[in-house]
Amino acid sequence: MFIHNAWAQTNADIQNNPYSLIIMLIVFAGIFYFMIFRPQQKRTKNHKELLNSIAKGDEILTNGGLVGRVIKVTETGYIFIILNEKNNVNGNEILIKKDCVTTILPKGTMKSL
Repeated sequence: MFIHNAWAQTNADIQNNPYSLIIMLIVFAGIFYFMIFRPQQKRTKNHKELLNSIAKGDEILTNGGLVGRVIKVTETGYIFIILNEKNNVNGNEILIKKDCVTTILPKGTMKSL
């Protein structure tokens, strides 16, 4: 019998406070901002900086797993890369969108592969 009375009292306390819902929504909004929204903004900012720093001669890795050397960067957001260059013989040149670049690899990565 005592437990039912205690449960009834706690429910009554929650229902009497009109600001509890607002406070709970603010707390959830803060958690959402710091756990999801803010880290995503940081990742987006870092990726934009990476894309702006791509230059001719950089070795890159794409989303599809292609490793190549940049031979030309266009103003329209595309880059030309060469894939399998061996012994100064021209390899396959392809055109990709700049957004597909995942990372810039250290120099000499293609030769070690």
